[in-house]
Amino acid sequence: MASTILVVEDEPAIQELISVNLSFAGHKVLRALDAEQAKILINAELPDLILLDWMLPGASGLSLARSLRSDERTKGIPIIMLTAKSAEEDKVEGLESGADDYITKPFSPKELMARIKAVLRRRAPQLTDDEIEIAGLKLDPVSHRITGNGNNLPLGPTEFRLLHFFMTHPERVFTRSQLLDQVWGDHVFLEERTVDVHIRRLRKALEPSDHHGLIETVRGSGYRFTTRLPQ
Repeated sequence: MASTILVVEDEPAIQELISVNLSFAGHKVLRALDAEQAKILINAELPDLILLDWMLPGASGLSLARSLRSDERTKGIPIIMLTAKSAEEDKVEGLESGADDYITKPFSPKELMARIKAVLRRRAPQLTDDEIEIAGLKLDPVSHRITGNGNNLPLGPTEFRLLHFFMTHPERVFTRSQLLDQVWGDHVFLEERTVDVHIRRLRKALEPSDHHGLIETVRGSGYRFTTRLPQ
């Protein structure tokens, strides 16, 4: 699925090459030449993943990674470090700063795309195109098709995103606020009761195949998607 990717790279030719390949792959690309520009962009719109050059003018990529990991709003953003440093101790330092992966320059666009897909699958599975099935409920992100025990279940776009997030994060309790951030975006200002409305719509859409019981209300906390149908 299309993701918003921030490219923080001070060499214009490399930044352009990366950005063009990401755009061709269907991603939305944000560009920054240094850490300060990156912070401004992140404050305006939370990206799904950051490609971060180690050596930047001013604050380094390492210090930016550490700063992002220490902030509650940004600590969950996947980060791939880009660098010409290839020594083992450099890789360890990059990973310990908070990076999820480390790519040594020069690298091919094909390798970069594979690394991005692998990191998203691990850190943000709701952003991948992987088909998922739980208890006979199948979701296909590519065709936007939901089936329950082989029967088609029509869903609206918001309910689809909500179900996709739930199915890629099963057995975890999410507050209404967390669901708003993850499904609607952290810069969309809506009342938390909006989540309840869409949960009701989603449950109703899943009733024909008896999968509505997979979405559990956790009193005082929020909602959880379980992997077992209630008896």
